[in-house]
Amino acid sequence: MKLPQNSLFAMLLRARWWVSALVALGVFALARLILPEGFALFAALPLIVIAVVVAWKEVRQPRGARLDAALEKLRALSWEEFAGLLEAAYRREGFEVQRVAGAVDFELRKAADLTLVAAKRWKASVSGVEPLKELAAAGEKRGASACVYVCATELSDRAKDFAMQKQIKRLDGTGLVQLLQP
Repeated sequence: MKLPQNSLFAMLLRARWWVSALVALGVFALARLILPEGFALFAALPLIVIAVVVAWKEVRQPRGARLDAALEKLRALSWEEFAGLLEAAYRREGFEVQRVAGAVDFELRKAADLTLVAAKRWKASVSGVEPLKELAAAGEKRGASACVYVCATELSDRAKDFAMQKQIKRLDGTGLVQLLQP
């Protein structure tokens, strides 16, 4: 089950761990005014769990020199090696993966959802808007529920704006390294 994007829990899962901890502390303090200590702790427990989960994810997230080294290793791979890693990673996530040719490199299926992934330009020093336009057109043509653009580097400002406008998900930097970790 997917959480609605604007629910309290979804927002706290996207925020830093200490935000959830502060909200949990506030809920505990308010609940403690009218409830016994045990019940107040129980009321704050879901928020404490979220704080722990987010903190765990933050600790495991590659940053700084570790992230740079991991991205450099990815850039050193050939297309076939990189595509194999990406394919295996999506399979671990529960997708049925099929390689395709053209503007799209992979079709991912999970239940009735089709996700298109463009990854061939993952090494480009800066990605422009053209590959994103091709991906968006392919997504519209095939009726995809989502489109993902994979890059180990930066997108141009125009490309970032276009991706946001067309709701193309970017898989780059930390997200890419995390997905490809076994």
